[in-house]
Amino acid sequence: MTTIAVVHTGPVTVQPIKEQISEQIPEARVINIMDDSLLNDVRAAGHLTPEVANRIHSYMTNAQAMHVDIILNACSSVGEAVDSVRNFVSTPIVKIDEAMAEEASSIGRRIGVVATVSTTLEPTVRLIKKKASELNRTIDVTERIAEGAFEALLSGDAAKHDEILKTTISTLAETVDVVVLAQVSMARLVPQLQGVRVPVLSSPRSGVAALKRALDSNVR
Repeated sequence: MTTIAVVHTGPVTVQPIKEQISEQIPEARVINIMDDSLLNDVRAAGHLTPEVANRIHSYMTNAQAMHVDIILNACSSVGEAVDSVRNFVSTPIVKIDEAMAEEASSIGRRIGVVATVSTTLEPTVRLIKKKASELNRTIDVTERIAEGAFEALLSGDAAKHDEILKTTISTLAETVDVVVLAQVSMARLVPQLQGVRVPVLSSPRSGVAALKRALDSNVR
């Protein structure tokens, strides 16, 4: 049986990724490793810290010790820590947002990125620029923080969070070729954005599809 370890920095990514794995890789066994202090520490510092990177390293080393077939990093805010972990962990590691960043870079030159926290926005923008460079694409990235959305969610007002996000996405879509949703938790809004004039990309579906491709290539 294929075993996948998913490293989470909070509970909100567990269900959407579980649903995608159930749909795309139904035979897989999933081990969820979740430490909600990771994202809190990144947000408090305003950036990825060496201490958080070290903990990501330890969780992925532990996943390898469990003899999993592949590891999925579920959080964009700590994605850059994975780059160094890959030098020490031989188990394949997939970032949830890597495929999304590559797809966005291939769609158009003007890319809009939406987040509710800056600690996710900034690494997502860097990843998109990196993928565009690898594809020899010239891009222009427009960043947007959905002001007040995260605070609304923390206060338990999910409806207000969603409305702020939808307004931010719709407005941004008027000036770009594609909109990227920087956080896994935003993916549930995609079905409500059918009227948006440009593609809106979220990471769970494409990230798990990339996970499946990586597994298939290792089997071969």
